[in-house]
Amino acid sequence: MAAGVALGIYLLPILTAPAGPTDTEIAAASSKALFSARFTRDLPGSDFLHWGEGEVSISMRRISFSGELAPGPDYRLYLTPELALDEQAFLAQKSRSAYIGEVKSFDNFILNIPENVNASNFKGVIVWCETFSQFITAAEYR
Repeated sequence: MAAGVALGIYLLPILTAPAGPTDTEIAAASSKALFSARFTRDLPGSDFLHWGEGEVSISMRRISFSGELAPGPDYRLYLTPELALDEQAFLAQKSRSAYIGEVKSFDNFILNIPENVNASNFKGVIVWCETFSQFITAAEYR
């Protein structure tokens, strides 16, 4: 029974994921970027089920991503004071990180940065699975 519940938690977001923004929408959002970084699959905290690959663009009010994330449940985007390359490194600084929002699509996304967050005060960006406390991917942008 527990395996069925876990499978349901994992599969539901995949089955209900909205389409990501178009390439045109991503290009418009990234044209105002102050910072950019690249998610790669070969990070210490990533594995064959937990990874991201593509370009992240960060402006003062938006973060856009052009690429692909391994599908999974309850993904969240954070800005971090330092680059975190695995679960332990992120958990050590999570309380000092800025929560940006939920990532609901696995190919491309655009999220608004909350008014009280200044992206210039952070160095890293991370995709994190909140439900399973699982590192997905990260990159350093400054």
